[in-house]
Amino acid sequence: MGASELLAFAMVAALLVVSPGPNGVLIVRTVPTSGREAGFAAIAGFFVAFYVHGVLSIMGISILLMKSATAFAIVKYLGVAYLCWIGIKALAAAFKGIEAPVAVAPARRRRTLSRAFLEGLLTNGLNPKVSMFYLAVFPNFIPLNAHPVASAFLLVFVHAMINVVWFGAMVMLFSRLASAGRSPRFQRWLKATTGVVFIGFGLKLATYRPAV
Repeated sequence: MGASELLAFAMVAALLVVSPGPNGVLIVRTVPTSGREAGFAAIAGFFVAFYVHGVLSIMGISILLMKSATAFAIVKYLGVAYLCWIGIKALAAAFKGIEAPVAVAPARRRRTLSRAFLEGLLTNGLNPKVSMFYLAVFPNFIPLNAHPVASAFLLVFVHAMINVVWFGAMVMLFSRLASAGRSPRFQRWLKATTGVVFIGFGLKLATYRPAV
């Protein structure tokens, strides 16, 4: 796998990471009452959960590639539909305009580090969109001549590290990033960019042909 594939995947993954979602909500709720340490413990939970999703996704892709070209084609076109759906929804939100998100109330009880880690693990681990994302995008970025499992785990690592950097920055610079995230102009730019990129990769995935 070359640097161009890694950079392209990192761009797509970064757009997904910085878009508002349950991970960000958990950080917003945890840090004000439980501190930086609990925020980083939650991020560690996110990191582990990505590998859980990665293993399940890689096993699923490998089995489909080995056992059934038809089944793989079905999953491929479901992935196309998923990526295009994300893109269309993001573009619609960008053109319609995005209302300022409702403020998230901090958690009432202080989290221990173990509880914060568990909440991060479950929040990310029980989110099926992560596995759907992996199933949809992995075929786009793994060259036919590359080792599929090693390449897929490298992509999982890149995605996980982008999460660590982004949410780590949220923990350290919470007030500044929260203000930027509430900016309607920032949200519209982010949604429009996400929409274009995800539709593009959905169309690219539609032309993918595995070597089976």
